[in-house]
Formats: sequence, structure tokens, C-alpha cells
Amino acid sequence: MESLRDSAVVVTGAGGGIGAALARRFAAEGARVVVNDLDPDRARAVADEIGGIAVPGDAATAVAPAREALGGTVDTFCANAGLGTEGGPETPDARWNAAWDLNVMAHVRAARELLPDWLERGRGRFVSTVSAAGLLTMVGSAPYSVTKHAALAFAEWLSVTYRHRGVDVHAICPEGVRTDMLEATGTAGDVVLRPGAIAPEAVADALFAALAEGRFLVLPHATTQGHYTARATGTDNWLSAMNHLQQKIERRAGDGQAGDGAQHGTRKDPADAREGEPA
Repeated sequence: MESLRDSAVVVTGAGGGIGAALARRFAAEGARVVVNDLDPDRARAVADEIGGIAVPGDAATAVAPAREALGGTVDTFCANAGLGTEGGPETPDARWNAAWDLNVMAHVRAARELLPDWLERGRGRFVSTVSAAGLLTMVGSAPYSVTKHAALAFAEWLSVTYRHRGVDVHAICPEGVRTDMLEATGTAGDVVLRPGAIAPEAVADALFAALAEGRFLVLPHATTQGHYTARATGTDNWLSAMNHLQQKIERRAGDGQAGDGAQHGTRKDPADAREGEPA
């Protein structure tokens, strides 16, 4: 991996959790880091801690102000902010649309702005915090699962299309991570994510190992590869196992519901929880 000293890095959803851990790690490597978060106070707190630049605001529109703050160039963009609303088809369209906009379209819009410069220079790096839900699924959360699958598909497409032109793409796919978002995942989180939850710093370590190896897929949990293989090679058995897990969650919840909602970036409301990505 080339030196990151003085390189220009943007991390969205970096006011806490995985985003803050990524920002700290890039700064420790000597990069100039823009800390983007919807919460201005959290963005400034992390930026002050690491000697970075706070650019608060919506992750979907972060590229232009972040690039300006960095003097006109972005070398690495970490699309980390995201939204994890729980529920199924009954979830209101507004929440589906919000998850789609932040988990997928924010990545598309960022790439649209970044690619012309990267292709001209012949180098650039796009890091997508996807989630193991994008490789597998997340019981109790159709909007999260569906949009994270789409985020992974977009990252794969970027890599397929531009890797020969100097654009490196990495997809971070953790299972449970000890963040604010994990605290908002209810019964499903308690059953599926919490037992094996890791610290956000372990996710940053996994990313940097992947950067050193030039590897697309970043799997901070040792168990994920096996689950992913089982899903691909024994789909019906895997679906049955996941359905048994769903039944377990329903029994524990006692009323057939998998829990309240959750969202990832920083803002919270009664239905959603934003953070730097727990699952």
C-alpha cells in the first residue's frame, strides 16, 4: 500500500462508530481527513481530536464542500454514513426512500462527482461501508437488507468498470459492531449481532489490511466468509437456517415483531438510528 501521508481523505458518518474509527486511522497514517457527519458537534469533536477538517451536513452532498476544504482534491472517499430502518413490506415508503437515498444513491452521487478527476489522474479510492447484510441479509429489516445488497452491487460495478483505470474499490462488510446503531437494533440485534460484536477499531484494522493486500472485500468477522459461501453453494439450506433464526427472534420478542427501527450516520428518531454501521 502506498503511503497515505498528505493524501486527501473524506469519511462520511464520521461523528462516531466506524466512521470515527476510520477517520482516526487515516489521520494516524498522516492523511488530511475531512470528517463529515449530520451532527455538526460530533463532526467537529472528531475533527478536533485528529487534527482534521469538519464538514458537517448531509452525506449525499458532502463531496463538493469536502473537496473544497481539502484544496480541490479527494484521493480516498469513504461512503460510510447509512440508514438501517427495520420492518418489512409494511414499512412506509418514506422510510424505504430514506434508506435507498442514503445507503445507495449517496454512493452513486459521490462516485458521479469523484470519477472524472480520478479517471483523469489515473488513481482514486472508493471505500463503501456496506455491511454483512449486503452479502447475506438481516432478519427483521427488509429496507436495510435490500439497500445494502444494492450498495454492494454498486461497489462491485465500480470495481469491474474502473479498476484497470486506477480506481480502487473496497467494500466493508462487518457483522455486529459496538456502535450506537447496534443499541437500536432491538431483539434481532440482541440475537444476531451482539454476541459477536467487535469494536469499531477492529473494522478500521480490517480495512487497512485489505488496502495493503489490494483486496475488494473487507470482512472484519472471521465467520462471514463461511456464511457467504454457504449462501452461494447451499442456498435452500441457508434460507432454512435463516428462517429458523427468524422464528427464534419472533419467539423471543413474544409478539412476532423483531424490534424497533435503527439508522447509521448520527441522527436518531423514534423509528430509526444512524451510525457508522453495526451490521
